[in-house]
Amino acid sequence: MNTLVLIWSYFKARPLNTAINILLLALGIAVITVLLLFNNQLEQKISDNSRGIDLVIGAKGSPLQLILCNIFHVDFPTGNITLREADAIAKNRLINTAIPMALGDSYESYRIVGTNHRYTELYRATLSEGAWWKNNLEVTIGSNVAEFSKLKLGDTFASAHGLSQEGHLHNEQLYVVTGVMKKTNGVLDNLILTNVESVWQMHETSGDKETKAVTDASDLRSALIPTVPASDSGREITSLLIKYRSPLAAVQLPRLVNSQTRLQAASPAFETARLFSILGVGIDVLMGFAYVLVFTSALSIFIALYNSLKERRYDMAVMRSMGASRRKLFTSVLAEGVVLTALGSGAGMVMGHGLLIILSILLEQTQKAGITGFIFYREEWVILVGSLLLGVICALIPAWQAYRSDISRVLSTA
Repeated sequence: MNTLVLIWSYFKARPLNTAINILLLALGIAVITVLLLFNNQLEQKISDNSRGIDLVIGAKGSPLQLILCNIFHVDFPTGNITLREADAIAKNRLINTAIPMALGDSYESYRIVGTNHRYTELYRATLSEGAWWKNNLEVTIGSNVAEFSKLKLGDTFASAHGLSQEGHLHNEQLYVVTGVMKKTNGVLDNLILTNVESVWQMHETSGDKETKAVTDASDLRSALIPTVPASDSGREITSLLIKYRSPLAAVQLPRLVNSQTRLQAASPAFETARLFSILGVGIDVLMGFAYVLVFTSALSIFIALYNSLKERRYDMAVMRSMGASRRKLFTSVLAEGVVLTALGSGAGMVMGHGLLIILSILLEQTQKAGITGFIFYREEWVILVGSLLLGVICALIPAWQAYRSDISRVLSTA
């Protein structure tokens, strides 16, 4: 008789026991798969979004908050810095590129970022339609912003103060959409980009206008914002994104900023490593829970095979008397354990990927984060091979007992 047909007959004879063993293993594999997909994609997103940024300089406060706010745009600013201070740092010989960031407002929880075109070049962004912002109050929006907010070319909207939709609306001036970016699977997908002057104009008070009017036209222009004088102390930005000119800057510049100014320098590499160490605690707990499920399922499969062997001793003795070899019995029991674990691990992987696919469809936040279940990693092959080896280990003792069974004793006691 074919080994697979024989195994299938055993499974059909005990459907509930078989289903429980498969489900228990599938749950453990599903948890491991979800954590693997989430962790790998999160690491990739963080790496891509911080690419080309060696240092973030902003107001004193939490360095992790500074990174989360100005690179990943998931937190609030630590404060503002003056344009004069920012210009002084940007002119440092250790700096290759300094990109200004002016934050504060949003539209339907999508952050509005005042910056320059170097910011889009940093992520190699391209347009799907329209043009990049050029004049004040013109914006270029990310793909997710266009998809979920239904904004399109030529539409106007009022920004809200802060990141919530309940913030104070700036109805006196409206932004106009001039372009939509192609999907980057990065942070730009969830941003509304404009120039820094637009952010200033949106918050400009009568006092600011008077200050601007009396500014000496002969002042040198800002290196970061050429449209304003460098001496205009009334102007502020949120932060600077810095790219070093040489490796020496990594040693000197952060210490210089933190010790000699009232500003703060935070390293994306260091802070993201610290962030992963914090997230890693929760991931390790969930991974430990998954391993417990897998171990429990392995124990359940071993017990099921062991008990099944006792019940099938007579059947195996009859098979031996009809010409089946010891190797045939050993192989059939071993294959039974492998098939059980293969079905459980396969079902678990399908469940893990399916769960992330469902979440990406139902939850907008999952779509914004770019986490998907349609990605497969090589580590999943390790999980699959490992589960098959687990099946071999679980079936090894029952298979060996089947191999050593004495057919004459079994048939005489039947």
